[in-house]
Amino acid sequence: MRAVVQRVSSARVTSGGEVLGEIGRGMLVLVCAIRGDTDVAAGKLAEKLAALRIFPDAEGRMNLALDAAGGEVLVVPQFTLAADLSRGNRPGFDLAAPPGEGRRLCDRVVELLGARTARPVRTGRFGADMQVSLVNDGPATFLLECVG
Repeated sequence: MRAVVQRVSSARVTSGGEVLGEIGRGMLVLVCAIRGDTDVAAGKLAEKLAALRIFPDAEGRMNLALDAAGGEVLVVPQFTLAADLSRGNRPGFDLAAPPGEGRRLCDRVVELLGARTARPVRTGRFGADMQVSLVNDGPATFLLECVG
């Protein structure tokens, strides 16, 4: 599974004018299931996200994980993270998991992450046309890839 993690001051995802998820200080996580990913990969990703020390401590060093920093999480499914840009100018999405499996694995990440964090995990809507707005804090942006 692939994820782009952004430390944010705030983030919101909407679809058709409806607010699907909104957080204050925390992490915005764009998640994509890759063809062949399993529940093992979803578990590894959820574990890594919960433990990722990207929030500043009292000295301003990235040393705190989400719960220690009192942060929130917004997870947004984003199949375009599977894009293959190696040929031509139009992205190919053959690497993305089929929609049913992609939805299931993204839901599994949310479920497992929710079990590891003190606050509820907010989400976007799989397969929807969404608009994401955020204030990137730092900026701090990280790429994660978990296989299994």
